[in-house]
Amino acid sequence: MSEDGALLETRIAERAGVSVDDVRAVFASYGVPLVTPPARSRTLRLHRLRVAGVRTGSVYPGPFDTSLRFSEGLTGLVAANLRGKTSVLELVTWCLRGSPREPIGVRHWLRELDLDVEVAGQPMGFRLNLAEEKIISAVVLAGPDIAALESVRKPDAARHIAPVLRASNSDSYNEQVQALMMDRLDLHPLVNSFQQTGTQTHGWPVYFGAIYLPAGRDRALLGDHLMSGLPGRLLQVFLDLPSAAALTRVKTAADVLTARRKAHQAADKAAREKRNDERRQIEEDLRQARERLAAVTETEPDEQESLTDLADGALRLARTMADTQDVWDELMQAHRRARAQRQHDAKRLNDVTESATARVLFHGLDPRACPRCDQLIASDRRRQEREAHACAVCARPVPGDDDTPEEIIAEAKQRLEDSTAAEKTAKDALEAAEAELKRLSDGLTLAQERLRRAEFAAQAPARVNAREDVLRLEGALSVFPELPPFKEDPAETTALKILKAGVRILEDDHESAAETLFADLNREIGDLGRRFGIDSLESVKINRAAHLEVTKGGDRPKPFGDQSAGERLRLRIAVVIALLRVGAAHNVSTHPGLLLIDSPKAEEVQDLDIHMLLGELSKLASEKHLQVLITTRDFALAHEVLPPQNIIEARDGMPLW
Repeated sequence: MSEDGALLETRIAERAGVSVDDVRAVFASYGVPLVTPPARSRTLRLHRLRVAGVRTGSVYPGPFDTSLRFSEGLTGLVAANLRGKTSVLELVTWCLRGSPREPIGVRHWLRELDLDVEVAGQPMGFRLNLAEEKIISAVVLAGPDIAALESVRKPDAARHIAPVLRASNSDSYNEQVQALMMDRLDLHPLVNSFQQTGTQTHGWPVYFGAIYLPAGRDRALLGDHLMSGLPGRLLQVFLDLPSAAALTRVKTAADVLTARRKAHQAADKAAREKRNDERRQIEEDLRQARERLAAVTETEPDEQESLTDLADGALRLARTMADTQDVWDELMQAHRRARAQRQHDAKRLNDVTESATARVLFHGLDPRACPRCDQLIASDRRRQEREAHACAVCARPVPGDDDTPEEIIAEAKQRLEDSTAAEKTAKDALEAAEAELKRLSDGLTLAQERLRRAEFAAQAPARVNAREDVLRLEGALSVFPELPPFKEDPAETTALKILKAGVRILEDDHESAAETLFADLNREIGDLGRRFGIDSLESVKINRAAHLEVTKGGDRPKPFGDQSAGERLRLRIAVVIALLRVGAAHNVSTHPGLLLIDSPKAEEVQDLDIHMLLGELSKLASEKHLQVLITTRDFALAHEVLPPQNIIEARDGMPLW
C-alpha cells in the first residue's frame, strides 16, 4: 500500500476510534479503495466517420457510401437545413455513447456505420452493421494506428487488428460500449443514494453529456442532467480532485447504511407495538371471559326442577301478590280515614266539653275551609269561636242557649267510641292483609330462588365453555412471547462510524485540494467568457456542486440559469476549456477534450457575437489540442472563421452524407 493510502486509513482509524484493520475490512466490504491512483489520459480524438446505405425519398435517392474526416481544432459541419448536419453528431454519439442522444430520422437508410477514433491514445474502430434501424452485429477493433484501421471492418491478426468487443444487437452493444469507455477513459461510476434505501449508479451516458453540449436553453452547467447533483460530480471528476469517486461511494454507503438502521429501528418499534396490541387484546378477552364465567357460576343446586313449572308457579304467585297488594292499598286508605275520623271525634268531644259555643254548633257543619273561596280557616278564627262565640266562617256572634250540655257531651262520647271501634276494625284488616302480603312475598322469593337454581343447572354448558375460555386465555397469556430487547449490530455500528469518519476526512481533503484549483478555474472561466463576447462579465464563482454565479456590469451575482441562452452556451464552453487549462497547469487528467455543439448560432442574436465566439474557440482549440465539432447552415460564417481543411460542407443543397 502506498504512503498516501496508509496515511488515509490511519487518519480514518484515529477519527473513528477503531483499528486500521477495521477500516480496511469495512472499505473492502463496500468495494471502496483506500488509494486512488492518478487518473490516466482521457483524450478522445475523432478521425473518420463512414456512413453507407440506401437513401429513399425524393432528395438524391439511391445508395451512398460517404466518409467524413475530422481535423484537430474546430471543425465546422456546414449544410442547409435537413441535410444531415445534426445526424453526423448523433451518429458519432451512437458509436461512442452506445446509443444516440436524440432520434435519428434517417436511421432506416443506414446499413454500415464506421467510426475511427483514438480513445486515451489507443486507435479504435467502431464497426456497426444495421438493418431496420437496429444493430444486427457490431465489433470494436483495436489496431496499431489509425491508418491501419481505415479499410478494415473485421479483425485481422496478420495486421495486429484485434476485437475489443462484439455485439449481436443494440442492447448488447450499448451495454458493452459503456463499460469499454468507462474503463479506457479511467472513469468511475457516479453512485448516489436513492430514496434512502438503495443506490443509483450513473455511467458513461452521463459523462458523455459533458462532451455533446446541451442547447443553451438547458440549465445544467456541465452535462445534461441536473438530478442527484450530477453536474458537480462531473466537475469534481474532471478536475481530478483526490478520491472524488471514493468520496461519492463512501458517502452513498454511509447514507444507505444509516437509512437501513433507521428502517430496522422502525421495524422493531412497529413489531413491539403490534406485540403489545396482541397482548392487550388477550388480556381484554381474558377479562371478558372471567366476567362470563362469574355470571354463570353459583352454588350447585341440590336437585333439578322443571324450569317451566317453576316459572308458572312464580308467575301465579306474582299475580296473587299483585292483587293482595291492591287490597292492602285499599285497606291502608280505609285505616287512614278511620284514624282521621277518630282523631276528629276526639277533638269534638274535647271542644263540646269545654265550650258552650262548640255545643251550640255541634250539629252544624264543621268546615275546614271557606265553602266559597276554599281558603283554609285560620287558627285565630277557631280561637275566636271558642272564646268570643264568633263563627269561625263568617265571624258573626253565635246566638242560642246551651240548655242540654249533658246530652251533647254524651253524643260526642258515643261518636268517639264508634270511630275508635271502626279504626280498630280497619287496623285489624290492614294487619291481616300485611301478613298475607308478606307470606306471598316470601313464597315468591323462594319460587324465584328455585327458578334461578334451575336456570343455573341449565347453564352448565355455558359454564364449561366459559371455564375453557378462561383457561385457554390464561395459558396464552402465560406463554405470550416477549420480543428481546433491540440490539444494534456491533459490526454495522463500527462500519457506520468508519464510513462517516471517512466522509469527513475525504471532504476535508477535497476542500483543501479544491481551494487552489477552483481559484484558477474561476479566473480561467472569466477570461474565456470575456473572450467569447460576454463584454460586461466581471467575474464568476463556481463551487464543487457546479453552481456558477456570474457578476456582470456591476450588478449583484446571478446564477448560471438566469443568463441568456447564448451566454449559457458560451459559459459551458468556457468551463470545459478552463478544465483543460487548469488540468494542464496542475498536471491532472481532466475532460476528454472533445466537444460536439449543434448549431451554436441558433443561440445567438447578433452575427458579430457568433463570429467572436467561433473565432476565439478556433484559436483555443488549436492552442489546447481541443477537438470541437459544430454544425451551422451559414456557409459564409464557416469560411470566414475556419481554414478550408476544418470545413466539411455540402455543395449545392446536397446532403452532407
